[in-house]
Amino acid sequence: MCRINRQEECPVQYRVRTISQSNKTMLSELRIENMALIDSLQLDFSSRKNGLAVFTGETGAGKSIILQAIQLLAGSRGAASWIRNDCDRAVVEASFDLDHEHPEIRNLLINQDVEHDKECIIRRIISRNGRSRVYVNDRLVTARLVGELMQNLVNIASQHDHQRLLVPRYHLDFLDTFGELWEERQEFERIFMQFKQLESQLRTLCEQEKDKEQRRDFLQFQLSEIREANVFVDEDIQLEQERIRLKSSTTLAELAGKSHELLQGRMVENLAAIRKNMEQVAALDESARDLSDRIVSACFEVEDLEAALREYLLSIPTDPHRLDAITNRLGVLKQLQRKYGPSIENVLEYGEQAEIELSSLETVEKKIEALEEERDKLIKKVMYAADGLSLSRTNVADKLRTAMENELVSLNFHHTDFKVSLVSCSDGNIDGIQATGKDQVEFLFSANPGEPVKPLAKVASGGELSRLMLAMKCILARRDQVNTVVFDEVDAGIGGKAAEAVARKIVELSSHHQVLCITHLPQIAASADDHYMVTKQVENGRTVSTISSLVNDERIMELARMLGGDSLTEQTVAYAKELIESNSVRSGQ
Repeated sequence: MCRINRQEECPVQYRVRTISQSNKTMLSELRIENMALIDSLQLDFSSRKNGLAVFTGETGAGKSIILQAIQLLAGSRGAASWIRNDCDRAVVEASFDLDHEHPEIRNLLINQDVEHDKECIIRRIISRNGRSRVYVNDRLVTARLVGELMQNLVNIASQHDHQRLLVPRYHLDFLDTFGELWEERQEFERIFMQFKQLESQLRTLCEQEKDKEQRRDFLQFQLSEIREANVFVDEDIQLEQERIRLKSSTTLAELAGKSHELLQGRMVENLAAIRKNMEQVAALDESARDLSDRIVSACFEVEDLEAALREYLLSIPTDPHRLDAITNRLGVLKQLQRKYGPSIENVLEYGEQAEIELSSLETVEKKIEALEEERDKLIKKVMYAADGLSLSRTNVADKLRTAMENELVSLNFHHTDFKVSLVSCSDGNIDGIQATGKDQVEFLFSANPGEPVKPLAKVASGGELSRLMLAMKCILARRDQVNTVVFDEVDAGIGGKAAEAVARKIVELSSHHQVLCITHLPQIAASADDHYMVTKQVENGRTVSTISSLVNDERIMELARMLGGDSLTEQTVAYAKELIESNSVRSGQ
């Protein structure tokens, strides 16, 4: 069972910081159940709004599970293989204290009819059968909604982000985020998509114009064929019924004729006498009145039936040429149905649509002229909006360069050169403009004086890239409303003075943000407000990850392990203690 060993009675000597305890949206609790090596875990962060919580431990101990759990809540794809053996499901749950002044989160919850007050609880359940469900405040929601929520709740900086920094197409997103240009960018995209839709309509019309004469002749032939056939609804059904009667006309006439002869004989002749007799019976015996009425009525009915049968006999078709005509007509109808639809209704509908299309072909030229005029206006509008967005980015690029160089100085880059290359790809016309605008952005960097700036992928080492990403995240964190930042091994490839600089930078960020950091650097761990150690061990024949909250000597020994590995000496223990004390002194304890 993965657990937190809480020792609240111990006099924890955390350094004193000037940390704002204002009402901010923050991660207050994280719970993981049956995930990977974790049996059950509950982390409580509610004691402080800001500050630095670090997670340390040997490689493979299970530190990454914390990050995976948060990413699952953010909408990343889960897998049944993540579920602990012999368990049917894994559960990840996070509770956030909400800031009443965070409209994006509250609007998302209100629009989805999710009840909320001061808390937002997000829970994701992954089942062994591969199904995954997400709940917000116990209401089942879509992965898209929870993804949008988490974008406003947690900012994750992982190795994946480091790789994105090497890909120029993501640099535009960094620049627009820093400059708070997304609203302007989305407005440009709306105008640009109007232009693209209009262009698509225009292409379709031009194709129609190109083949207009051929299409017109074809439609006219089809419409003429349907009109000349003069079909009507259910004609084929009626003809088929008549055809069956014609084929059976001899038998029908024979059977109906014999029946009529029998009715027309003495039976009909005697009906008048029967009626007269029964009327006299009823006059003499009132009790026979009902019987008399029934018999009289039946006599009249038989006479009517005889007349109807006589008319039916006269209606039986006897013309052999009519059968040939019906067969030929059904052939015409079947041919129309094969061409234009399975039923007569479909044939008639096709004719109506052909007539409409013929009329529209006559107005194609006028439509093209109107759309071309509208397109010219939209091109000017798109170009104007693209120029405005590009100008905004040019101004922001200078500010980002200055901000990055200042941040990099604090990260032990004293002679670096960081530039934002902003290149227009439109050449003064709409060709080359995309939904993101007309700009191509790429970050250029040089860590050595006298060396020209080059793309990050060509010059940045692993440690340099980590510090560049940290600088970027720190800059962006000051601008957005996301108070919780998670760093996953931001110290990759870093050591010495650079490690101390990174630690100071993370400490600075944690003075106004809630920071969770998975790290191997003792310099960062020594700066923590809360220190958690992740260990892997065997309990009852099964491997489990255990997370313990470290205080006092426990913390010193973990720092000593991070400094010297398994070879602990008095010197490494003393240095670990010195690291903690020096951080306390620097922070003003």
